[in-house]
Amino acid sequence: MPPADRIRDHSGQGAATTVAAHRTRRRLRADQARQLADLLRHQILAGAFPDGTLPHESTVTDDYRATRNTVRQALDLLRAEGLVDRLPGVGTVVVARKYPHGLDRLMGLAETLREHGQVTNEVRTMGPSAAPTPVAERLRVPPGADVLYIERLRRLNGLPLSLDLTYIPLDIGGALLGADLENNDVFRLLESITGQPLGHAEITLEAVNADAHSAAVLQAPRGAAVLMLERLTHLADGRPVDLEFIRFRGDRITMSGLMHRSL
Repeated sequence: MPPADRIRDHSGQGAATTVAAHRTRRRLRADQARQLADLLRHQILAGAFPDGTLPHESTVTDDYRATRNTVRQALDLLRAEGLVDRLPGVGTVVVARKYPHGLDRLMGLAETLREHGQVTNEVRTMGPSAAPTPVAERLRVPPGADVLYIERLRRLNGLPLSLDLTYIPLDIGGALLGADLENNDVFRLLESITGQPLGHAEITLEAVNADAHSAAVLQAPRGAAVLMLERLTHLADGRPVDLEFIRFRGDRITMSGLMHRSL
């Protein structure tokens, strides 16, 4: 290879190496920013900043041994979530709040969030409906049998929090047709109607994209991720009595529980 060609080849390799190194640094900074955002999010949700203002960027840089660019990128992630915002002359402040929803006790939403304000329910749809096969199977009713179907928009302190779709066997649910569902959890009403306490529930939690209807009702961006809680609740005698599909606004709720390891 002529000397000039060797020089050009070597120069090309050097440029490629520089680009690769730059991409690696960007990727590492993005990873570190995500890790820092997770730590700051936890502190925000735990109430570590009671005045609602995060420490100055330089303080965060020192406390977490991070670079200034990493700190700014982490704060950008939290701003994109709508959790914080930057106010001129003030700094980074908390602008949204998430409410804790425990997964280790079987409670209605009003019971769960009673310390955080008033839960109200807007009953959007309610009435007998033929049970789809998967619903009939899980509630142990004959295929096509009527069940009580309820759709409710649930608000906390006036803010849309969840959209609940509920199926209840009609021999029990019929008594709910005249009940005050706007101010009561279904759980409490079921216990009153049946004369026995609820026993246990099977739950599945996943993230799904909000469809057009859910997004409009929850006043969330279309396609935004929402937390979907599927819950099948049983009475104390084991009978399945309440099948729910609950879509929570993920920017307003956190799920937590206490788990024990058993082998």
